Amino acid sequence: MSKGICVRFAPSPTGYLHIGGARTALFNWLFARHNKGKFILRIEDTDRSRSTEEFIEAIIEGMRWLGLDWDEGPFRQTERLDIYRGYVERLISEGKAYYCYCSQEELERKRKEAMAEGRPVKYDRRCLSLKEPVSGVSPVVRFKMPQYGQTIVDDLIRGKVVFDNEQLDDLIILRSDGTPTYNLTVVVDDVDMGITHVIRGDDHLNNTPKQIHIYRALNYEPPVFAHLPMILGPDRTRLSKRHGATSVLAYRDMGYLPDAVVNYLARLGWSHGDQEIFTRQELIEFFTFDNVGKAASVFNPEKLLWLNGQHIMNTPPERLAELVIPFLVREGIIKDEDEVDRGWLSRAIVTLRERSKTLLELARSLRYYIVEDVEYEEKAKGKFLTGDRADLLLELRHALSGVEPFTAQNIEAVFRSIIEKRGIKLGALAQPVRVAMTGGTASPGIFEVLEIVGKDKALRRLDRAIKVSSGQ
Repeated sequence: MSKGICVRFAPSPTGYLHIGGARTALFNWLFARHNKGKFILRIEDTDRSRSTEEFIEAIIEGMRWLGLDWDEGPFRQTERLDIYRGYVERLISEGKAYYCYCSQEELERKRKEAMAEGRPVKYDRRCLSLKEPVSGVSPVVRFKMPQYGQTIVDDLIRGKVVFDNEQLDDLIILRSDGTPTYNLTVVVDDVDMGITHVIRGDDHLNNTPKQIHIYRALNYEPPVFAHLPMILGPDRTRLSKRHGATSVLAYRDMGYLPDAVVNYLARLGWSHGDQEIFTRQELIEFFTFDNVGKAASVFNPEKLLWLNGQHIMNTPPERLAELVIPFLVREGIIKDEDEVDRGWLSRAIVTLRERSKTLLELARSLRYYIVEDVEYEEKAKGKFLTGDRADLLLELRHALSGVEPFTAQNIEAVFRSIIEKRGIKLGALAQPVRVAMTGGTASPGIFEVLEIVGKDKALRRLDRAIKVSSGQ
């Protein structure tokens, strides 16, 4: 089974790459990679009124950010219009499609009549027997659907799904302006590109029997179908913008890791035992449709945020340093990417990554390590930078000025010496120093913080804190 598998992700560029589309792309990608098959990216841009270059670029950018590399493409349907017309002409010549000259007004009137009488709304084939073209009218082309029997879709996820052919309409496959419609183009593309498995959202399920008949009319065997259940918001309605960000690139901009988003999307409808956290390689190794559920999945932003935090903790600090630098620039913490030493930044990140759920959080946490002066929180300043602490901070400042090398271990020895001599608890010294270094009362271990801040900057910050404590 593994040889010769070919799948595709074929988005319409009428919007950004959203969570639902990204999951469809991921499941295709995982299936291809698991089976050592081929993954094709195809842009279905024949709807010119809604497709834009901006959305095409955004989809490609979103795919690249997620790391869903494709083997062929991106192909664009607007570059294949002559191919589609050739197939339409073939269907017409074989009596499997026909010209229709009915006006929109006429079709609308018939639609309302059918609804009023409780009949299925479908074309009455008035133009099927026409021998001559209607003068002055640009026709559409309709595909001749079977009127009797059943069409069975043997779906990898849903099992057998049965459709009555009498419900199928003679759908339009070529518009009056000469542009092809979705149900034709998707079949032609899948045939030409050798697609063996069509993996897509279940909102396409009703199109599947129509497409199966087009495959057969062209004398091709239909591919294997797998229709993924939809993704719901926390309120169990269809996922939309009102539930928060749905664009993949929005999660990038909020500081999510692509591996975390991929991990989360894979778990929306697929499972491997009770495992929650997966590397990309594990997803490829374990993915099969045997473990894809039939029920709709509920998108849980809190779960995604938790998972992102787990991936941040599992990412090497050197890699996190590269990923967080653009956020440091965006937040105005550094001016340009070359301003900060990568090795030093990696050490700083080690102290903070367990506290950071996103790269944006991590960047903001790094601020007090990088900037020259910190802003004191008023409450922290009022409680800890007081007159009775000035002498204590001054003693520490003098002791630290002689510490070489300026390591957490040597810094801790100075703290222990002072609190033992004074008979005080560590917090009595650590908290005012923490406020002096970070501006607040919460941070990693104070000895590690001082080491990362560095000796010169730490002494300057202590000098300032001593002045504030003394009321100067």
